[in-house]
Amino acid sequence: MSVPHPNILYLHSHDTGRYAQPYGHQVPMPNVQALADQGVLFRQAFCAAPTCSASRACLLTGQHGQTNGMLGLAHRGWSLRDYSHHIVHTLRDAGYSSILIGEQHISKNPEAIGYDEVFKIPTTRVETVAPLAMDVLRRGHDRPLFLSVGFFETHREFLGPGSLRDVHYSLVPANLPDTPEVRADMAGFKASARSLDHGVGLVLNALDETGMSDDTLVIFTTDHGMPFPGAKATLYDRGLGVMLVLRGPYPFDGGRVIDALVSHIDLFPTVCEFLGLDRPEFLQGISLIPLLRGDVAAVREEVFAGSTWHAAYEPQRAIRTTRYKYIRRWGEKRTPVLPNTDDGPTKDLLLRHGWGKRQIPAEQLYDLVFDPNEAHNLATDSDHQATLAELRDRVERWMRDTHDPLLAGHVDPPPGVEINDTDQRSASDPLSQMD
Repeated sequence: MSVPHPNILYLHSHDTGRYAQPYGHQVPMPNVQALADQGVLFRQAFCAAPTCSASRACLLTGQHGQTNGMLGLAHRGWSLRDYSHHIVHTLRDAGYSSILIGEQHISKNPEAIGYDEVFKIPTTRVETVAPLAMDVLRRGHDRPLFLSVGFFETHREFLGPGSLRDVHYSLVPANLPDTPEVRADMAGFKASARSLDHGVGLVLNALDETGMSDDTLVIFTTDHGMPFPGAKATLYDRGLGVMLVLRGPYPFDGGRVIDALVSHIDLFPTVCEFLGLDRPEFLQGISLIPLLRGDVAAVREEVFAGSTWHAAYEPQRAIRTTRYKYIRRWGEKRTPVLPNTDDGPTKDLLLRHGWGKRQIPAEQLYDLVFDPNEAHNLATDSDHQATLAELRDRVERWMRDTHDPLLAGHVDPPPGVEINDTDQRSASDPLSQMD
């Protein structure tokens, strides 16, 4: 039976960034590569927040975190200001049914989000999530379907070190030291990435078997960067850069690569325009349909991002253009907020070498043409003061436009939220609960 709108399959992972095969890295993900070969891969896609709950909330509401209210971690008590802004409600009004399987990370109580059906499962790893998603796809549906399939991989704890070859020979990210400990840590990430890819392949194969592929928009992405120091929970490209592959009916086809800047908050308005739905007034993103059709070379001049709370308080905001990155930090803490970096061998190595005492400037400016690794801060360079001032002003205007509470000073968490102290070493250290 034909359906009035294409189905939407939202596949998403934890902490994968772009360190994967379709982006040129030696982290084999052949099923994701095949998806890219058939669809559209975005080389310059960014999340709007480099932390788990905040990133997903931005994507699914089409709003920045300071607007939707998700400024911390949902499992620690943060929530959306208005769950009716979640995309499932707009899609329900258009005749869609909605099903949630696996990771969601935007509510302690997934029933509050608004899905028609929520699977309660003991684990969100591939071996549990993928078979359930396959069963749902094989059911048959008399209404168009929005199916969210969330995998735990590649979040820590990793599945294992993988092969001995990976332990010895893995290439570590460019911002980290090439040591046996870090290579072994990367081997664990690669093993988890293989599992993630296997899950993606199982779900996509089921989509093919049911004959639904030609009438389904597949959205494959991750929440933010890898769970390594200098990536996840930071506003460097290593923290904000995400895999993003869209595959479906025109204009989501052709095995194309797009280099224009795009943000996670652009996906909701893109879906609306594709389906011919009225755009909700609360959306802050930009539809990618003109870009996908080739009508324009770019839809935005910059992407904005921010983070306020993760495990602990670390308020920061950023703008990223095609040429520059500007990051501003608030608060008195000028050394790494260690609970916001996941525990692991790489973190341990850096701490042994004094990383916890290294100073972080309140303002950072990077020329991404000559310094793509964001290692040389130009904020105090006399030749770049005009650029610094312009980007600082653009961030402040964006914060005003989005009613950012950080403009008024320290952002207190709501009652009941659990937090770490900024001076603790780990997110697993004892928590404080806000009154």
